Amino acid sequence: MPLNTSLRGPLERQSDVSTSLPFVFLVGNHSSGKSTFINHVLGRSIQTAGVAPTDDCFTIVTPGVKDVDQDGPAVIGDPDMGFGALRAFGPTLVHHTRLKVRSDTKTSGFMMVDSPGMIDSPVTPDSLWSTSPPPPSSTAMDRGYDFEGVVRWFATRADVILLFFDPDKPGTTGETLSILVNSLGGMDHKLYIVLNKADKFRKIHDFARAYGSLCWNLSKVIGRKDLPRIYTMCVPTTLGGVGEGEVGSGMLGQGLEDLAETRIELVSEVMKAPMRRVDNAITRLGDNISLLEMHGRVTMEAQRQYNQVRSRGRIEVLGVVCLTVAGVAATVTTGMPPTVAAAIAGAGVLGGGGLGVVNGRKVEDEEMRLVTEEGLGECFRRTYSRRVSEGDEELASCWERVRGGLRDNLKAVGLENLVKVEEGDLENLRRILEEDIPELRRMASTRMGDKEGGGI
Repeated sequence: MPLNTSLRGPLERQSDVSTSLPFVFLVGNHSSGKSTFINHVLGRSIQTAGVAPTDDCFTIVTPGVKDVDQDGPAVIGDPDMGFGALRAFGPTLVHHTRLKVRSDTKTSGFMMVDSPGMIDSPVTPDSLWSTSPPPPSSTAMDRGYDFEGVVRWFATRADVILLFFDPDKPGTTGETLSILVNSLGGMDHKLYIVLNKADKFRKIHDFARAYGSLCWNLSKVIGRKDLPRIYTMCVPTTLGGVGEGEVGSGMLGQGLEDLAETRIELVSEVMKAPMRRVDNAITRLGDNISLLEMHGRVTMEAQRQYNQVRSRGRIEVLGVVCLTVAGVAATVTTGMPPTVAAAIAGAGVLGGGGLGVVNGRKVEDEEMRLVTEEGLGECFRRTYSRRVSEGDEELASCWERVRGGLRDNLKAVGLENLVKVEEGDLENLRRILEEDIPELRRMASTRMGDKEGGGI
């Protein structure tokens, strides 16, 4: 963190990294069953469920000794909960956040965060189906805050993410697909896609059409041939009981048993949130170090090119000064008139001064070039030439996340004013990635094995 501060790096403040408890984040279409699933997992009727949109808030449900409700300012203002950074999204978001503390729930080791149901998006279908990233949507205008940014904030810190779809809108809601691209990208390791309410289908043909529609729409935005697994399930309609479909009402026949098994599997993954907090923390650490190392190495290359131009100009001016001194000394030793020495000195001063001005402009032009998208891209390719030539996708993804902030910081501070990047600091980051992160993985794996085996 001190290195990140001195280099004006891409990492967030330490206090904004994690929340007080692990949490599961639910996002998806309205009426897709998010609230019902929360009630099912916690064993209490906490969230209001319904066909129409029932909630326009981000609701944090956390275990406690007694039932307490708090509004957004109280939640975000609590220094111990870890949601203070949400202030940056503005007062509208603050007032659309709330906390529900509930006792007597089935779980006590993690929170669940419900999000407003998504209805539609101003993003045009053409922009969603293109291979390039969709343009910034106007969700900030629709909701009064940057909805995509808030979802990404929660998703980055969540330990499990559930993305819900329902039979009526199987991947056709534009805002949901936009969120998948812009807010949940790069989080496949903790993202579960759920097609809920599968017990509502009356015919297997209807199920096949909805499932195929969801796969088709996901394939358009995911941008790869292999689709992630889709958890097809249903949730009991009564707490502690069974749903209409689960008593064998004939909608999907014996397939209802598969839906129940899938739900049990998904709930099991949700219950692992506390253990996954460790894995996610290590993943986040490795990710942050990769970002900071790239930020530092590209900055160091930009500083090297900038200093090269500046040093060349200084050497040229110093050469003129040396020639001037040598010329004056020669006139003195050979007995030439003082006017000749004065003329040589004057010419040297004018030449050196003019050269200094010209080189100063060259240095300014070089700095302006280096802090552009193209200039930094050149520095990036020089620094990682071998991996770029190999088509390293992870490297390209990391650069995509670094370059915008790096460009803005260099423009604001200037290459000359930025702290010099030391190779030793970058090597320390490399050592953490290659030695410490794998060791932490081994320690976490051993600890998880002990817990599953009944150890401490």
